Amino acid sequence: MKDYQPAADLLQNRVILVTGAGAGIGRAVARRLAAHGATVILLGRTIRKLEQIYDEIERAGAPKPAIYPMNLEGASPKDYADLAGVLQAEFGRLDGLLHNAALFEGLTPLANYDLELWYRILQVNLNAPFLLTQALLGLLGRSTDASVVFTADRVSEMGRAYWGAYAVAKGGVETLMKMLAGELETNTPIRVNSVDPGQVRTGLTLRAYPGRAPEEWPAPEAALAAYLYLLGPDSKGVTGQIVRAQD
Repeated sequence: MKDYQPAADLLQNRVILVTGAGAGIGRAVARRLAAHGATVILLGRTIRKLEQIYDEIERAGAPKPAIYPMNLEGASPKDYADLAGVLQAEFGRLDGLLHNAALFEGLTPLANYDLELWYRILQVNLNAPFLLTQALLGLLGRSTDASVVFTADRVSEMGRAYWGAYAVAKGGVETLMKMLAGELETNTPIRVNSVDPGQVRTGLTLRAYPGRAPEEWPAPEAALAAYLYLLGPDSKGVTGQIVRAQD
């Protein structure tokens, strides 16, 4: 997948929402999507970070993005419905949805796991992707070729010790993706897949492996080809798959 070469205008006229767009992979993906012609909706909880990436995209001469501040940890069903209403009024449709936002606070044995933290992590990593997707299905259905992309992580498949609620949530997301792909495959223009970005230089990776130097990890840009492929027309017909970005 790293060898995928997208066309310069791959995403021309597409409207794509990216969660967790203020940092890490979300920031890198948002810039690259815009560079290939997409109008990117930047969703995140920190306005300052969203404004920085907004300015970077605008300076690069890409299509003007949009900012939508939202804290997924505390968002209610009404908040998601309000977002859908705003996007309907501003854009009329949605061509892509990338669930990139994540919450991870470090490795902890289950015996010592803080219960409030367990609920918070499940809320951001599992409940929020479901609620957001459900709220935006109508807008995605207005596209002629819509793509929903979740974020996978191999720690869930391996049941790796100490990864706690994060790994449990990622296992749930994998099931959610496959169920949704099966339900939408017939009679809708919506395909549903996941990207496993692998370990790249993000806050999550650095918290999980604090003993290793940041420069040991590849930059987030190492994983971007998979996102471009799944969010663009070249993957039309592909659904229910987990794409390993660094394989």
